[in-house]
Amino acid sequence: MNDGASLPQDLEACHQLIEQLVSEREQLSSQLDQLSSQVEQLSSQVEQLSSQLDQQTRDLESRETFVEEQSRTVIDLAASQQQLAQENEELKLTVRKLMERLYGRRSERFIPDPDQILLDFGGDPEAAAEALAEAIWEAEQTIEDVESKRKAKRKKQRFRGNEKFPDHLPRYEKIIDLPEAQKAGKKLIGYDEVETLEFDRAKLRVRVTKYAKYVDAQQPAQGVLSPERPTGLVEGNRFDTSVAVEVIASRFFYHMPYYRQQDQFASCGWTPSRSTLLNLVTASEFVVQPLAQYYRDLIGEIDLLGCDETPVTLIVPPQLPQLDAQDPRTPRIIEVLSRAQAKGRPSIQARMWAYRSLDLPFNVFDFTVSRHRDGPDEVLSDFKGFLMGDCWSGFQKIELRSNARIQRAACWTHARRKLDECRTSHPQHTTVLLALIGQLYDLEDRAKLWPAERRGELRQRESVRVLEQIRAYIDGPCSERLLPKSDFAKAVGYIKNNWDALLLYTTDGRYPIDNNETEHLMKQIATGRKNWLHIGSIAAGVRAANLMTIVSTAARNDLDVWTYLKDVLDQILAGCTDWESLRADRWKEQHPQAVRTYRVDKPRDAVDRRRARRRLRAANRNK
Repeated sequence: MNDGASLPQDLEACHQLIEQLVSEREQLSSQLDQLSSQVEQLSSQVEQLSSQLDQQTRDLESRETFVEEQSRTVIDLAASQQQLAQENEELKLTVRKLMERLYGRRSERFIPDPDQILLDFGGDPEAAAEALAEAIWEAEQTIEDVESKRKAKRKKQRFRGNEKFPDHLPRYEKIIDLPEAQKAGKKLIGYDEVETLEFDRAKLRVRVTKYAKYVDAQQPAQGVLSPERPTGLVEGNRFDTSVAVEVIASRFFYHMPYYRQQDQFASCGWTPSRSTLLNLVTASEFVVQPLAQYYRDLIGEIDLLGCDETPVTLIVPPQLPQLDAQDPRTPRIIEVLSRAQAKGRPSIQARMWAYRSLDLPFNVFDFTVSRHRDGPDEVLSDFKGFLMGDCWSGFQKIELRSNARIQRAACWTHARRKLDECRTSHPQHTTVLLALIGQLYDLEDRAKLWPAERRGELRQRESVRVLEQIRAYIDGPCSERLLPKSDFAKAVGYIKNNWDALLLYTTDGRYPIDNNETEHLMKQIATGRKNWLHIGSIAAGVRAANLMTIVSTAARNDLDVWTYLKDVLDQILAGCTDWESLRADRWKEQHPQAVRTYRVDKPRDAVDRRRARRRLRAANRNK
């Protein structure tokens, strides 16, 4: 084409050539369109095949989850059946012995067992000796097998002798040398170093602070001039904040009652009375109460909150305490205590509530004399947003009265727990439902460390599909021939009645699937409850709630509780009112040396272990 001689010379031939080229171009364009269409069709087929493959993979995972859940159910049923059979045999033997004792002869005699096969040695001493030796050998073999299994079961990771102690710990040297007679004529070439960790018992000391006193001899009327004394925790400043912090940490973090703390201090050379320890706690709570109130006020500034409660024993006072008439809780306190006094009850079941922020890292505890919604109504009066809790009717009423200000979400752990209790009575249906709920938690485990937006997309893409299967199952095969008052019917009814609240977590990646982390806060109360047994008064309950708010928040932020409390008390006594700077997460930024790194690594390691187990299951499926 670049050669001018190959082009036609006349105009008509040029037109014909142009028409020919245009025709060829149209043909090529048509062929190109056909190829593009074919490529689009092939791409669509590839996408369909990929979608089908993903669906088949999900179906395969679902079936394998069903198989695992069914296997677990079968194993549980087999173990239960074996246990019942063993208990049945034991009961038969007990009944037979009782019958022999009641209706048999009173003299001692052998009770023949029809199932017992007797050894017949035929009167041959050699056969009897051989049988005895064989029995002894079998017994020894049995003992060896049991011991080997026991050792294998108790085998643990050995202590690593080369583990290095932290560099910040103080060290001193102790040189062990040879006697002079043995090292004569020998050259010292070095030392073998062995680090041995020692523990010194806590020590108490008395600080004697001398305030200088001056008087003007020329003007004695001016009196004595002395430096201004700082505000102390108690009158006379007899106890430093370090002593009060030790009592608070021991009581509300290590859950030690006062009588054990007496022994602890006595080992250091000072034996305080229990009233002295209580006075220190009371004075400290009075100082930090504004900080606890600041944490409670923060609830109105967040939009994600978890709530749970647990009973605590409250001693009923012989007379009604003096209460603030303006406090909205006063009428309920008077009603509950008056009713208990009228019935002569020595104690009642009060409640300790925990509110766990899902936005900012803080916890709030609240004490009430009953489970009525007076306490949550007051605490949640300014809260607007997502509230995760159990399906207690009080939460439902709070949601209704809030005029859509509060959205109540239900906990899938509660739903699963109710189904798990029905494994024995309804193994087929519970296996299917528990497997489906297990898929929901597998998805949550996969997205544990993802950003909230990405986690929400996963829930909409996959969790909603699993939830639709759960709903279809409880509306279909699960509801056939079901006794209305059975435990399984109640478990299914729980899911149906709270279905919208159970679905709420899929609408936002920030929302949790369950209330487990808030329920874990109840362990802090339950552990303490086993040690201090009861709460002596309403004031003591309020005091415990305020101090638990600060101690639990410090622990949640992986702080050294003692160090945080000491600094907070010192700053407030010095006149600090900047509560935001004393907030645990803010304080943590300024005091990185007070962070307990092992607490930070623990949840991360747990996530890694779950991921490893999930990868292992996936690898086994692909074999």
